Amino acid sequence: MTRKIIHIDMDSYYASVEQRDNPELRGKPCAVGGLSDRGVLSTASYEARKSGVHSAMSTKRALELCPELIVIKGDHDKYKRVSKQIHEIFHEYTDLIEPISLDEAFLDVTSNKHGNVSATQTACEIKQKIKERLALTASAGVSYCKFLAKIASDYNKPDGLCVIQPEKALDFIASLPIEKFWGVGNITARRMHQLGINCGFQLRQWSLQGLTKEFGKAGRVYYNFSRGIDERPVIAERERKSVGCETTFEKDIYKKSAVIIELYHIAEELIRRLDKSGFEGYTLTLKVKYHDFTQITRSHTGSTVFSNMKNILPVAKRLLADVEFDKEHKIRLLGLSVSNQRDELLHKTNWIEQELGLK
Repeated sequence: MTRKIIHIDMDSYYASVEQRDNPELRGKPCAVGGLSDRGVLSTASYEARKSGVHSAMSTKRALELCPELIVIKGDHDKYKRVSKQIHEIFHEYTDLIEPISLDEAFLDVTSNKHGNVSATQTACEIKQKIKERLALTASAGVSYCKFLAKIASDYNKPDGLCVIQPEKALDFIASLPIEKFWGVGNITARRMHQLGINCGFQLRQWSLQGLTKEFGKAGRVYYNFSRGIDERPVIAERERKSVGCETTFEKDIYKKSAVIIELYHIAEELIRRLDKSGFEGYTLTLKVKYHDFTQITRSHTGSTVFSNMKNILPVAKRLLADVEFDKEHKIRLLGLSVSNQRDELLHKTNWIEQELGLK
């Protein structure tokens, strides 16, 4: 049986929730994020996007592009509550739901509670219920695998619906720009362009051996995706253990000033991802990979959640101070991640106290 996968992606989620709850913001360019010049935006309304404003952009740059932009401090508890309401609608159709963040998820509706034969019909019903009950819009992608459903949900935004049928998948992938492929970031895209790979058709011409030679284990993923192969299941209520990000540099770095600048940018992206996922953790980990591919990590566990630049960057710098780098030890990759959720930390503390006879 052909699988029926839906990817739901809420449109400009945080900003849309704020516009819904504050009529004065409707129809105006607004964004949710840091209020200071050094802050970073989590999301921007579609009115703001017309001026080139987008998520992960600095507040300072956003205000330069759109001086009338209204920047709002986020209310993450509210976004979590609304996300729960959205998931209640999902559960009316299936319990095979894999959350990606507060505002997006995969649903396997191959066998669904309403007995809908058409996944497209199910997607339309879910979108309509979200609009009627929560006064928010969502875009949906429908296909037979997660890779294509994810890509399809980005088409025709906002309030969009895109269906990629199995018989049309290869033609769709052939014309897909390489930047649109899941897992292809800026650095990988530039490398692919250098190799003459600009779209799915060109990627499909490469052998598995050639792609794994150039991109390692990811080469197999790109090989399969270019052929419409993605057998990953929708994992119900996946428990997120950590949130992180990393950057592989085009040229290895070793100067302290350059490393600190890159660390700052990685911290900005980490905060954006923490914001988007709603994840809260008490352990910050620094990952360093050297030019010879040797790798080390340094971690620190604190008493408060790592959630903003004020408590992430100083700790990241202290962790970096314990790392050796110079002309002989150039850095190829830097990464930061947050882990150790409240429940995990509490469980660990209780276990230690019991073992020590303190409880």
